[in-house]
Amino acid sequence: MGPIAQISQPERVAIIGAGVIGAAWAARWILCGSDALVYDPGPETERIVTEVADNARHSWERMGLAPVREGSLTIAQSIEEATDEVSLIQESVPESVALKKQVLEQIEKSAPESALIASSTSGLLPSELQEEMRYPERFLVGHPFNPVYLLPMVEVVGGKRTSADSVSSAIQLYETAGMKPLEVRVEIDAFIADRLLEAVWREALWLVNDGVATTEEIDDAIRFGFGLRWAQMGLFENYRIAGGEGGMKHFIQQFGPSLDWPWSKLTNTPDLSDQLVERISSQSDRQSGHLTVRELERIRDNNLVDILLALEGNSWGAGETVAGLRDKVPGSAIPQEK
Repeated sequence: MGPIAQISQPERVAIIGAGVIGAAWAARWILCGSDALVYDPGPETERIVTEVADNARHSWERMGLAPVREGSLTIAQSIEEATDEVSLIQESVPESVALKKQVLEQIEKSAPESALIASSTSGLLPSELQEEMRYPERFLVGHPFNPVYLLPMVEVVGGKRTSADSVSSAIQLYETAGMKPLEVRVEIDAFIADRLLEAVWREALWLVNDGVATTEEIDDAIRFGFGLRWAQMGLFENYRIAGGEGGMKHFIQQFGPSLDWPWSKLTNTPDLSDQLVERISSQSDRQSGHLTVRELERIRDNNLVDILLALEGNSWGAGETVAGLRDKVPGSAIPQEK
């Protein structure tokens, strides 16, 4: 294969798979000015991608980031059409090793030799996915977070046969889209962020399973409590503050012993029986069933925009990526307070 191209702002990107993640990838890229070619065999692909793009456009307008020129959005009829003359191919099909390998095989048959191929997988090892590829050196994981058009984090994970140049190029490429790439230096299942999320998810399942709390009560504990802290400062920085003037060492000395107490069940998962699934589903329906998914997305996005703008005003955390995007998008300006 040819050398991986050094990527600045890509003119064309391919999105293979247009579920929640794939559609949001397409939205971010077109708002950054790149043309996005999307392929998904589903009959509702065009509607889903269009609706997600509308949500993304609304959010960027509220942030004062409405681009002078958007990239074009094309719903391709095949993988071959989608991958024509692109710099990046972002595979975003469901989490199945067999399916992803099948799709990657199809991608390689038509992809330009200089194009990077990235998977949006949230936990599958890139070394396993690239096992049967002809050019595994250009393949890696680019794991984003929903909604991709607002959350800047993307975990970049190379496999055993991924070249260092590919990892470097992917980081540069994602930065052109205003993202915050985090290179996961050690290949590990579920990478970094999802290992943390899975721990919270397992404990939440036990709380519902054991009748300790409902889905709404658990969500309230997060959104009225530590979730607000996590939106602007990470785990260790928050705990450093909790340690007072003694810092992290004092915090660990004070609270470290509690790690041996039987407070959690983080090492196993309750049986997802029909009864438990029904309990979770019915509680979730009572909690949020009066809103459509698109209405919930709009509420979420409006809240995220305001948080990002506040962080930008303080030159802190994810707000710095918004400031970076403002430098890239001609004519953008910080919205005036109402």
